[in-house]
Amino acid sequence: MNDMKAPSLTMGPVYYLWDGPKWRDYHFRVADESPFETVVIGETVCSKRQHFIEPHIAEVTERLEAAGKTVVFSTLALVTLERESRQIRDLVGQSDHLVEANDLSALGLLNGMPHTVGPLVNVYNAATARLLGGRGATRICLPPELPFTSVERIVAESPGIDFEVFAFGRMPLAISARCAHARSKGKIKDNCLFVCGEEPDGLPVRTLDRQSFLALNGVQTVSHTCQALLGELEDLAKCGIAAVRLSPQDCDMVSVANLYRSVLDGALDPDEALGRLREIYPAAPLSNGFHHAREGAAWVARARDTAHGAVA
Repeated sequence: MNDMKAPSLTMGPVYYLWDGPKWRDYHFRVADESPFETVVIGETVCSKRQHFIEPHIAEVTERLEAAGKTVVFSTLALVTLERESRQIRDLVGQSDHLVEANDLSALGLLNGMPHTVGPLVNVYNAATARLLGGRGATRICLPPELPFTSVERIVAESPGIDFEVFAFGRMPLAISARCAHARSKGKIKDNCLFVCGEEPDGLPVRTLDRQSFLALNGVQTVSHTCQALLGELEDLAKCGIAAVRLSPQDCDMVSVANLYRSVLDGALDPDEALGRLREIYPAAPLSNGFHHAREGAAWVARARDTAHGAVA
């Protein structure tokens, strides 16, 4: 990226239900082979899934830190039970790592302590970002639905805070106290039998006329399309973004991270990288509409240098 400091790479938490060994081995490979500098771990979507990863958290943390990664612990995105509230209080009170807040209850507990803020918190303007910074937030991952004009303004008007942009993955859109994923399979939330684990990349949802629309992930709704901001990385770096976040999908995330790192470092053309990305993750069409102030599922082609080809 010429003389500018290229943003670092952050890996977000795994939103989907992967069984414990898969989750552990995935993070071991991230530790050993990936260019991520920061890795966010912990259950974010549904507290019922916590026991799948709990036995492996200590060894995953140790492996990541031995590889030089900064480990951040994620909080739940929706707290509805006393058990869940107690879990967050214990995490905030006992962790010697940075904690990433994903809802307002965690932000209340973290007030005055250094912490990060995840993309599930609606930080839509600089005033909110500055307020959170004054309460201890050192880094904020902005929501994926923000257009670049808003991102640029928030960064410019919020000195002293590092900002991330959600640059890869199915976009988190909503979370509910009810589980549509379980209901779609004739189950209820309290006796779900963890059917969300049958779709490790989300359950596709189609409209009545069979058009792909969204995807279900337990109590979470995510986009059908996959956010892919490879062609936008240079502008993001110029506006002062400190890091780009890649959200794990059920694919070769080490190769995805290497693509982003190569584009950030100027070693790979974004268009070539996009072609490779579609091969690595063919499960969902790529999108960048939100970034360009369009509908989120849209794809806006990058305008190419006319010296090297026609405008896309």
